Amino acid sequence: MDAAEFRRRGKEMVDLVADYIENIEKRQVYPDVQPGYLRALIPEEAPEEPEMYEDLVRDIERVIMPGVTHWHSPYFYAYFPTANSFPAMLADMLSGAIGCIGFSWAASPACTELETVMLDWLGKMLRLPEEFLAGTEGKGGGVIQGTASEATLVALLAARSRMIKLIQADFPDRPEADIVSKLVAYSSEQAHSSVERAGLIGGVRMRKIPTDDKFAVRGEALRRVLKEDKAAGLIPFYFCATLGTTPSCAFDCIAELGPICNSERIWMHIDAAYAGSAFICPEFRPLLNGVEFADSFNFNPHKWLLVNFDCSTMWVKSRSDIIGAFKMDPLYLKHEHQESGLVTDYRHWQIPLGRRFRSLKMWFVFRLYGVRGLQAYIRKHVKLAKEFESYVRSDQRFEISADVVLGLVCFRLKGSNELNETLLKKINAARRIHLVPCQLAGEFVLRFAVCARTTESRHVQEAWGHVSQLASEALKEVPH
Repeated sequence: MDAAEFRRRGKEMVDLVADYIENIEKRQVYPDVQPGYLRALIPEEAPEEPEMYEDLVRDIERVIMPGVTHWHSPYFYAYFPTANSFPAMLADMLSGAIGCIGFSWAASPACTELETVMLDWLGKMLRLPEEFLAGTEGKGGGVIQGTASEATLVALLAARSRMIKLIQADFPDRPEADIVSKLVAYSSEQAHSSVERAGLIGGVRMRKIPTDDKFAVRGEALRRVLKEDKAAGLIPFYFCATLGTTPSCAFDCIAELGPICNSERIWMHIDAAYAGSAFICPEFRPLLNGVEFADSFNFNPHKWLLVNFDCSTMWVKSRSDIIGAFKMDPLYLKHEHQESGLVTDYRHWQIPLGRRFRSLKMWFVFRLYGVRGLQAYIRKHVKLAKEFESYVRSDQRFEISADVVLGLVCFRLKGSNELNETLLKKINAARRIHLVPCQLAGEFVLRFAVCARTTESRHVQEAWGHVSQLASEALKEVPH
């Protein structure tokens, strides 16, 4: 494919993508295929000779689309949103074309410097404390990770490194292995599974803190567990607080937890993967009060801020704590500007060495939507969630299982878990909308998350009508 054909095919692909997005609601939101469906549709081996581009494009509809779960359908209400916008897609195209691997400033100065500035832009939109911004002289700063899971792990490993150094500064002869064997990290019992996985990878024990009736961790609960573990000779070093938990969008009380962590020299990391986008709206910013006590903070613009995957933003108060944990400087990666105070080498802030030019997506989206456009988008989704909540509350057969704060509604039929499992199976089997469940206080609960950029009130009304109809069927089938 030469440049001339690329121009032609590229325009055709833009049309294909635009048609897909514009007509996505006509597609069945959840695929009706069995495991292994795709292997039977394509050859067992790659072709020896080049094939025609037209044949390849025809096979997108024949092979790929039957097995696609359409996350950007206005009838997709599962998990949490995955961001999507035309400006972000255009930026991703440019990023792919430039194709730099931005592990250092020298590897592509624009890749590094735009990321630093975009994280400052976004940090200011969130009204983060000044310590989290890089500016030109700050000690903190932001970085784009691939996922919130990576951010959680990076923070935990940095916290582990910092605690080892603190203890060995007081007890130089104490072996690192002995210290690590006593380290313990904490999270909410409602925290994402990636937090527990970070503990496994980091080789430290993880303890889950019980939550209150709002599914949030309170200061007293953490204080009680810390007292037990310190009495047992353990070393608390890391706490991952969650703002907007996956099951119910609950908010840990970071204003209570932060001072405890600070006094105990515990690194507090805040995971706001989904909810963080909403903090650009003044009315939701109080949910972030207490961030001033944190050592690191992370959320995913690739969930709810119109920047498509992958783009998980992370800020730290002290970048030296991150760099100190990960810095490796072989000769072939060194460059003459690396000791400059204005230069950031992001390879020292992350697990992988290589990294894509992801800040282009933020630059395009922020400039073409503006802060007000992004705020309007968040508010629209919250309004749609509140609309669905009102339908649930108006039907005496149902109950709301958790506070509806942002774009997630947790609800269930009054009755047994079996009844609600039956309802969910009926909903997903019909494939008109797609939901996933969670468990709250031992109850099987259905989650309704407003996800797609194109979701409107009429889609929410249709979804509720479908749920209501299938609820009647479930109630006939299952004793309650």
